[in-house]
Amino acid sequence: MREGRAGSHARPGPNSMIELTRLNGKAFTLNALYIETVESFPDTTITLTTGTKLIVLESEDEVRQKVTAFYNNIQILSNPHLRGEKDEE
Repeated sequence: MREGRAGSHARPGPNSMIELTRLNGKAFTLNALYIETVESFPDTTITLTTGTKLIVLESEDEVRQKVTAFYNNIQILSNPHLRGEKDEE
């Protein structure tokens, strides 16, 4: 079973990026705004808006959690419409 590196969480703050781990064990940071898709083939493959594909040790769920934390940190998810919520009348 693959597991991500311990302690690799989205950093707090408005300019934060997510920290991920390449298959060779080398850590890198990624601006989650450039992520188009995250899939498992079975390795977790991230496709960027540029078409670049990155393969990481973290599971698809771990990447999804980091992306959600990233969006919360930059307050994109503070808009109820972006969260999929409807206005209360």
